[in-house]
Amino acid sequence: MNPALSLRRVACAAFVMCASVGSHAALFEDDEARRAILDLRQRVETLRTQYDAASQQNARTVLELQNQIDGLRNDVARLTGQNEQLAKTVSDLQLRQQAVDDKIKRSEPAPVNVDGREFNADPREKSDFDAALGIFRAGQFPQAQAAFADFIKRYPQSGYNPSALFWLGNAQYATRNYNEAIANFRSMLSLAPDHAKAPEAVLSIANCQIELKDTRAARRTLEDLIKAYPQSEAASAAKERLARLK
Repeated sequence: MNPALSLRRVACAAFVMCASVGSHAALFEDDEARRAILDLRQRVETLRTQYDAASQQNARTVLELQNQIDGLRNDVARLTGQNEQLAKTVSDLQLRQQAVDDKIKRSEPAPVNVDGREFNADPREKSDFDAALGIFRAGQFPQAQAAFADFIKRYPQSGYNPSALFWLGNAQYATRNYNEAIANFRSMLSLAPDHAKAPEAVLSIANCQIELKDTRAARRTLEDLIKAYPQSEAASAAKERLARLK
């Protein structure tokens, strides 16, 4: 065989072998690249899925937090309303309590001084006595008589009663109810013989007796007045009346 031909064949075979090896290497490298790309894509897809899931979870979390915040706001608004209502209720109760306290205070007995006598009297009791006395001073004697008689009936234990009996007797004297006037003046003297108006009450009894033409009784009453209350103005008036009766 021709040596040159053999050499060329060997060279061709080596070239073919080299080309084949190169092709296999290239194919191997392409497969690795594809696998790397696919792996990268898978990782990207996985990350995207995780991101989407995280985003959805975050959205749910944000929504839940917003709902909780809205619920808390509603609770705050409700509690604020309840607190305002409670404050109003407390204020109303305080006003009612103050009104009750004022009413009780107005109705509590308080010290009064009438004709030199000091005692405790209810505000209504004082008001009724003052009203009756005002009627008398206005010259409305029948009405004053009724007012004082009603006062004594409604307040039988009142410290005003000696004065009420005195003014009742005077109202009856003014309406010429002399016997009734004498009875009430005597009741007043029996109840409070040391009353500041006791001398006047005795003098008024004598005046009633004079009006009834009972001169003997009147003289005796005037003499008793002078003995019992010698330093009073009523005693001086009694002496003058006694002089006229002689």
